[in-house]
Amino acid sequence: MLLEYLAKRTFQLLLIVFVAVSINFVIPRLLPGDPVEAALQRKIAISGTVSADVEAVANLEREKFGLNKPVWQQYLDYWWNLFHLDLSTSLVDFPMTVTSMIAAAIPWTATLLGVATLVAFSIGSVLGALLAWPRSPPIIRILVPGLMVVSSVPFFLLGLVLIFLFVVVIPVFPPGGGFDPVSVRGFNLATVIDMVYHALLPAISLVLGSAGFWALGMRSLMVSVLGEDYITFAEAKGLPPSRIFLWYGMRNALLPQVTSLAIALGSIVSGTVLVEAIFNYPGLGGLLFAAITGKDYFVIQGIVVILILTLAVALFIVDAIYPLLDPRIRYQ
Repeated sequence: MLLEYLAKRTFQLLLIVFVAVSINFVIPRLLPGDPVEAALQRKIAISGTVSADVEAVANLEREKFGLNKPVWQQYLDYWWNLFHLDLSTSLVDFPMTVTSMIAAAIPWTATLLGVATLVAFSIGSVLGALLAWPRSPPIIRILVPGLMVVSSVPFFLLGLVLIFLFVVVIPVFPPGGGFDPVSVRGFNLATVIDMVYHALLPAISLVLGSAGFWALGMRSLMVSVLGEDYITFAEAKGLPPSRIFLWYGMRNALLPQVTSLAIALGSIVSGTVLVEAIFNYPGLGGLLFAAITGKDYFVIQGIVVILILTLAVALFIVDAIYPLLDPRIRYQ
């Protein structure tokens, strides 16, 4: 039964990826105008002259993607390039490939946003469960509502407030960037400390901006779980309160939270683009923001493909571990 369950989820994964990637092909082509011409005209407006490399980019991209070909042929070429891991070249930063640009940005985003999301999830889930637990200390009922108020502030606005407080008023952190541009980077402790130092402020804005969301969701789930009969039975057996809280309460309330965590991790870039842009962080969010403002058509399309794949894989992993979290799923 477990193998059948995984086979169904694998089929759903492939179907979701196919439909989403196809939509990613269709939507940009519904927009009026030629993206290559748009990038070329923007380049001309900035420089005042037609650069030879821009002309080469325009000719290359028209020939590569066959913009004059029938749509069905463009669609087949699109899938052929994806299967060969070819996301084309950047219109703005020619001759850099989109794959190399994304590969350089992914470690920054995975480190910053991934760790910040997991920290916010852990802190928020524990605080939300304690808020619903009758035996929790009074300080929890003061701390968590304040955290929920802070989480109602958008990420980018919270980032601006932190920059004002800890860069302008109290100059503790750097204003932005992922590292000190005048330092020599290498695989050593000094480089790691420098990168962590530059990532602390954007990470704090992400944790403060989302921990209240996780706490609010976990509180609602925990309240519903505490009303179940098995909680009453565990208390009647005389089990320690800590065991009831962790193994009977939080464990069962975490299932919907894990699904939300997978969605948050899979779509981590789309929700925090402005945070990386504000802090000038060299991740996928900053790259996507620069591509949108520069109308770099193929960079945008490549990043969206990465978002589709990461979200689909994250949901698949959650579906795969659900039978381990809740044995009832194995038999259904």
